[in-house]
Amino acid sequence: MRQAEIKRNTNETKVAIQFSLDGEGKSVIDTGVPFMDHMLDLFIKHGLFDGDIQANGDTHIDDHHTTEDIGIVLGQAVKEALGDKKGIRRYGNAFVPMDDALAQVVIDCSNRPHLEFQCELLNEKVGTFDTELVEEFLWKFALESRMNVHVIVHYGKNTHHIIEAIFKALARALDEATMIDPRVKGVPSTKGLLT
Repeated sequence: MRQAEIKRNTNETKVAIQFSLDGEGKSVIDTGVPFMDHMLDLFIKHGLFDGDIQANGDTHIDDHHTTEDIGIVLGQAVKEALGDKKGIRRYGNAFVPMDDALAQVVIDCSNRPHLEFQCELLNEKVGTFDTELVEEFLWKFALESRMNVHVIVHYGKNTHHIIEAIFKALARALDEATMIDPRVKGVPSTKGLLT
């Protein structure tokens, strides 16, 4: 079973995640950041993962620490669940439309963390959520999962739709990249390792 359980406790946040790459899209999510609850639920559902994501942070200040630390712990959980990466496809690419918005996410499970974020978010907030935290979350996720994550929003007018398309595309690209391909012997790298 490709799964992991990671906890992170600091003076600012407490985050606990149980995550499975080979799931059915089942989620239990309570982060104290309602917009992130919605996005993480989409991520689990559209990636066909299973996830229990619990967070308690200093949201009375703002959502920054909680959102950032969820990205850290989720990235660590994905990395641990992938294990030695033998047999995976390694690369994933997904386009997702959401009404007026079209987002693309491309992933390489390379052990070389990088985030490329080509996206203009037109509004600074969706509800009470600071939209700049989307990039913060994705950068920490890419760093801790040790993946290349390229996010390209081709167009979009509604900020909520743009962010939703990004999270759905992230899920689908990750699902594709982490699928076991029976044709792959060992790891898909001429170096002989991806760890």
